[in-house]
Amino acid sequence: MAKQLDLLSQGQVISTPLHLEMQQSYLEYAMSVIVGRALPDVRDGLKPVHRRILYAMHELGLTPDRPYRKCARVVGDVLGKYHPHGDQAVYDALVRLVQTFSSRYPLLAGHGNFGSVDDDPPAAMRYTETRLAPIAHQTLLGDVGESTVDFVPNFDNSQQEPLVLPAQLPILLLNGSSGIAVGMATNIPPHNLGEVVDGLIALIDRPDLTLGELLLHLPGPDFPTGGIITNAEDIHQAYATGRGGITLRGVVHIEDIQPGRGRHWRQALIVTELPYQVNKAAWIEKIAALVNQGRIDGVADLRDESDRDGMRVVIELKRDAQPQPLLEQLYRLTALQTNFGVNVLALVDNQPQQLSIKQVLEEFLTFREETLSRRYRHELTQAQERAHVVEGLLQGLGNVDRLIEILRQSADGATAKHTLIQEFNLSDRQGAALLALPLRQLTHLEQERLNQEYQELRERIQALETLLSSRKERLKALKKELRELKRRHGDPRRTRILGVGEETEAEMPMDNEDADLGIELSSPEARSVWLEINNKGYGRCVSGPATARSLAPLGEWQPLASEYVVWQQGASQSDRLWVFSDGGKVYPLPLDRLPYGSRRDRGLPLPTLLSDSAQADPLIDYYLPPPESIAPKSLDEVLMVLLTHQGRIKGIPAAELEDISGRGLQLTKLKPGDRLGWVIPLLPEQHLVIATSRGRLLHLLPEKIPQTGRLNQGQVALRLGRAETIVGAIALESMDNLLLITALGYGKNLPLPLVPLMDLGHVGLMAMPLRTKKDALVALIPPLDSLTLVTNQERSYRLQPSKIVIQNKDGSGEAIAPLDPQERVLQIQPQ
Repeated sequence: MAKQLDLLSQGQVISTPLHLEMQQSYLEYAMSVIVGRALPDVRDGLKPVHRRILYAMHELGLTPDRPYRKCARVVGDVLGKYHPHGDQAVYDALVRLVQTFSSRYPLLAGHGNFGSVDDDPPAAMRYTETRLAPIAHQTLLGDVGESTVDFVPNFDNSQQEPLVLPAQLPILLLNGSSGIAVGMATNIPPHNLGEVVDGLIALIDRPDLTLGELLLHLPGPDFPTGGIITNAEDIHQAYATGRGGITLRGVVHIEDIQPGRGRHWRQALIVTELPYQVNKAAWIEKIAALVNQGRIDGVADLRDESDRDGMRVVIELKRDAQPQPLLEQLYRLTALQTNFGVNVLALVDNQPQQLSIKQVLEEFLTFREETLSRRYRHELTQAQERAHVVEGLLQGLGNVDRLIEILRQSADGATAKHTLIQEFNLSDRQGAALLALPLRQLTHLEQERLNQEYQELRERIQALETLLSSRKERLKALKKELRELKRRHGDPRRTRILGVGEETEAEMPMDNEDADLGIELSSPEARSVWLEINNKGYGRCVSGPATARSLAPLGEWQPLASEYVVWQQGASQSDRLWVFSDGGKVYPLPLDRLPYGSRRDRGLPLPTLLSDSAQADPLIDYYLPPPESIAPKSLDEVLMVLLTHQGRIKGIPAAELEDISGRGLQLTKLKPGDRLGWVIPLLPEQHLVIATSRGRLLHLLPEKIPQTGRLNQGQVALRLGRAETIVGAIALESMDNLLLITALGYGKNLPLPLVPLMDLGHVGLMAMPLRTKKDALVALIPPLDSLTLVTNQERSYRLQPSKIVIQNKDGSGEAIAPLDPQERVLQIQPQ
């Protein structure tokens, strides 16, 4: 090619057969589209444009704890530095990374109009704002650097960009991918994070795992818009070969409605979920056209009652119409039933390959093990270099008098450095570090700190050498990392999978609240459930979390129900719940003792399911230990922090609670008049924050919490003033915001980094100045999607914590709910 260009520059004509030129040029164009645009890489699951968007935002510092930035700024950086193509193409790719109905786990968070399931276009990039989502920040960009992945020059050789991101999870399966290249296409469905992690761990433990065994952990796709997969056999075929079709239906149930006052009751089909990538507005128009053409009969009215809380399309039937035949017509003639064509085509070593589901997981594990090894080698080099320097410092500090004498006698720094190297037998780096040593490090305390640092470095070096030399240890660390990611980012399945020969339950009238969001399993003990406990102490297991439509509207007052849910979590019926009483005891409660069924069922009072001693003390808190498959490791890392109303605190390793009997276990000794108030599970990387009614906060690290015996009272956490009480304690990540709410309805979000770390017995930091003496702090809340205020006038008010103002420790918050003059907030309930 260079020779041809040289001849061309000399004015010579190069004769080339047309068919050879077309063949060569088209092949180069095709490979450019395949590798550089249309197909994702099997390692990080991203196409180049998505990878460049995420890396550009990482370079801009748009982390989840930073303010949103205009999308136009992001698009400009991507175009100018990494991706010299059209701005609209880049913005379209960015929008899909934000849309919750397009991505199962959106990699970006957005402010503004990013489109809708009705195919409404997003607002222009100058109006919308974005930043990295936590899952992208942690799992794709947390380890990015030349130590973990290769970097290549950008299009104009002015900067470096990563060839691939060091993904900690197989994003290719989590969010899926679709693309059309030249002569080939890919269409990969999204999956549930927890199930993918379970499949990876099973494959690590048993590399010879069969597809049937893998499907026990990873049963099928999990689409962001829910729906029902009607035949599990389709999944098996698609996963075995990487090609196939999956039949997907919307979720429909039948309700009796009264269209208007004085009119007769009628049946209606209520559609609450549509198949993936179905345009709701176009689907409704299609039904209306079919009704007008006479191809669908029995529809009296068709209306869209969807709102921001969820989808609800009402198809009202005529009085003499039957719902099941109409439903079958909708399946056959409209997109209420679609076929998702699976085509798992991805780049492996820059070559497009058709992959089975197991091959995708194996390729990811190979890549992840490689990035871990590179990271460990980099950390080992850094630790060895630092240990070498610290060793030299300790050697010099071992003879301080001689060190000072050399410095006094030296004419200049170079002479002093040379003398130090000769006197103490140091390397050049050690000599330079010793010469630059501040005088304060000559103190005994600083020498002790250096000794401690040296010991920690030696232990870390030994651990890293073990990880690099032992594949078994590397895989063990990888499994620990995967379990932690599942705990942080996992969520319940949204798409239901019916077994072979089953029919959808839309034939029977049912409440959509009771629709099973998981998989129909043959064993009731293995059934995925949603555990709920109400304010009266009644517990029940239902098939899934409450839908958005069933919750109170945001920003509106609602009468307070006599019974409402105060604690909820996803679980399996084979799990055990730990129940804590204010007398300081913990009781185990197998979930199979609780009734499973509809939310119309009140459930059973928990004390009646525990031992007789549980009847004496009120129940105050609950904790669901990790499943047995990960419990032996996870429970060792969990510290159960016990805090009493008088402010005494202690920690007990969760592993000590694992084998408690039905009679319960006494966890702490209580002073007369004191009661256990809160039990907080705390992980090593989390921080503990305690709040008082006067607005003071105590910020502790886990190592500051005393771990004492079960019959010990613990230590005083903080000093309380007269009439001051503790209102709660929560565990937070280091960069989280905590929400503070007062009785008069004022609230603010306070970034945790603004609250300094403290020791036990500290008076705390005044973090919520109260506007009047009649006011008091009533709650501190971790990051939540929504919560409900409960007041003394038996009213409730639901709001979004993310909308509440962010202030520093001196801010007194803003009014977050319109309270009546004598109305007070009593408590906060998560929703």
